[in-house]
Amino acid sequence: MANPKSVIVLIVKWLLLCIAIGFATGCASAFFLTTLNWVTNWREAHNWIIALLPIGGLIIGLTYHYWGNSIVKGNNLLLEELHTPKQIIPFKMAPLVLFGTLVTHLFGGSAGREGTAVQMGGAIADQFTHWFKLDNLDRQIIIIMGISAGFASVFGTPIAGAIFALEVMVIGKLKYNGLLPAFITAYIANYSCTIWKVSHTRYSIPNVPAITPINVAYTIGVAVLFGLAALLFSRLVHFFSDFFKKIAYPPLRPFTGGLCLAIAIYFMGTTKYIGLGVPTIVESFTVAQPPYAFLLKILLTTFTLGAGFKGGEVTPLFFVGATLGSALFMVVPLPIALLAGMGFVAVFSGATNTPIACTLMGIELFGLNCGLYIAIACIVAYFVSGNKGIYSSQVIGGAKGYVYGRFARK
Repeated sequence: MANPKSVIVLIVKWLLLCIAIGFATGCASAFFLTTLNWVTNWREAHNWIIALLPIGGLIIGLTYHYWGNSIVKGNNLLLEELHTPKQIIPFKMAPLVLFGTLVTHLFGGSAGREGTAVQMGGAIADQFTHWFKLDNLDRQIIIIMGISAGFASVFGTPIAGAIFALEVMVIGKLKYNGLLPAFITAYIANYSCTIWKVSHTRYSIPNVPAITPINVAYTIGVAVLFGLAALLFSRLVHFFSDFFKKIAYPPLRPFTGGLCLAIAIYFMGTTKYIGLGVPTIVESFTVAQPPYAFLLKILLTTFTLGAGFKGGEVTPLFFVGATLGSALFMVVPLPIALLAGMGFVAVFSGATNTPIACTLMGIELFGLNCGLYIAIACIVAYFVSGNKGIYSSQVIGGAKGYVYGRFARK
């Protein structure tokens, strides 16, 4: 029988860890979102800076080559440490990824923000491993808490943030021993971010039709397309990453990529498809987007990240899904906001292999009344997108791998 005093000490210890990690990560995300908003507005008011995108890439490349070589894997490093713990994640991951992401967005790269928040959360959380002398099992939970805190605070979705941290580790399995601390830390991080008066983008799906066989069939049909878009995104991320590795000197990779991107953006004549693209995402819920919009975002984002720029994939995945769903409104008789909302989370689900977290995120963002449509879209996209997502260090450990394995053997 456990000693009551020991149990109380253990509970207090983990509660203090949840508070410390959640508060620190939430404040870091608030600073990040505020500065990211500033550099985005400055770039949009001074578009000439996009011509200097190669210089921005060179700055990022040199920074990581000389000071960040041990943490250049980013999110994949967090996943590797979760599966096979080796050494505490260096704290420098947090300021370096923050700096790299701000430079990427300032000069006009197409990237997201969740990768930055997740890496900051993971790096902050793992420092407590040393201070509290935690073993590998406790350290695994600590990193999960950091991931959940970063995700929850940057998007304002604490439930999805907690489940994402648990679900992203192994395809098809959840680490339930980290469930409670992940939830507590996610909520504290989200609250800590909001006390700095940082607001998150809100979306609305005002019209949700009744669940009928024909509407379910349409949902499955569009979800297949969302899954294929996620598959294309994932494959291109890995393709461009491998392609740029052919350049022997790492700092020249984002420099070369930045040069190509600057030329492409100049000839496109618009900044609609660079940066986060949040205004276009919001617009997709009310205005049908051109059918090529999602393809342009896929190409620009995968090229940007593959070249070595920093940020994340999730907000661009929201853009891809929302614009694709919005474009499908021209041929699919479902409300445009519902199509955009389903695409918003379904492409994310397929690319990250996290259908439960994405379903919960859709419910947190859009409301419970569209939950069944969201769930169908996320699950179908998850199965259609294949085993290999955007995170190369993700482990296949459940039903999805089994299904594809059976097909592969036939």
